[in-house]
Amino acid sequence: MRETTKDSLGPWRPSPLVLASAGLHAAGALALALAPRRWPWIAGALVADHVVLTAAGLWPQSQLFGPTLWRLPAAAAHRGEITLTFDDGPDPAVTPLVLDLLDRRGMRASFFAIGRRAAAYPDVAAEIARRGHRVENHTWSHPGTFCCYSAAAQRRQIRQAQEAIARAAGQAPGWFRAPAGFRNPLLDRELCAAGLHLAAWTRRAYDTVEREPARVARRLVRGLAAGDVLLLHDGSAARDRHGRPVVLEALPRILDAIAARGLRSVPLA
Repeated sequence: MRETTKDSLGPWRPSPLVLASAGLHAAGALALALAPRRWPWIAGALVADHVVLTAAGLWPQSQLFGPTLWRLPAAAAHRGEITLTFDDGPDPAVTPLVLDLLDRRGMRASFFAIGRRAAAYPDVAAEIARRGHRVENHTWSHPGTFCCYSAAAQRRQIRQAQEAIARAAGQAPGWFRAPAGFRNPLLDRELCAAGLHLAAWTRRAYDTVEREPARVARRLVRGLAAGDVLLLHDGSAARDRHGRPVVLEALPRILDAIAARGLRSVPLA
């Protein structure tokens, strides 16, 4: 997989896969009109095309629909930079403590906020930005079926969140992350229209389901290298056996490992 930088993302244009899929549908329609008895073959080809599109949409790091940042560019890696990202906040009970842990290490991060949570807790969103982090777009309501939405429905989710986060944090997001990283071929055009760029991750902690902080930390620090983009959650994080948010127990171990490797976390730029 190739690296993608924000600077490399130009005006939207359909990817080769999307163009090929559109061409196949047009050819299928023509073939059906000319040879209707061939419909089982035509239908089979279109079903196979949709299987490929679905698989591409379920692969968060895929470039098949358009550019996706999943690692930092080479220049950032050469400087020893990584990016910690936190999804599903802001959470008034957890996010400020995450910020404190980052501050103690002098680390900066990108927070992919749910729009309606930013609207509900604008002071927390503003505090993220005040401390030198970035607040990015993670849809308005984090719908689990976002990857099945029409272009119009995706547009509403993206733009509502964009407006709410810009009001709360005082800065407009420049990056977008889809719920669970799943998307469909319609998303890239909507992101381009909103001035957003798509971000995935190098590895994730599964801290929404894993209750053991040591295992959460190991998933991120095993093989940790300059240029990595790491995914945690300041919202919807699981609780450990003592009822504490697992991210707060795992994050100090992760920060220790980052420092021990001579790396530093910076927000997506």
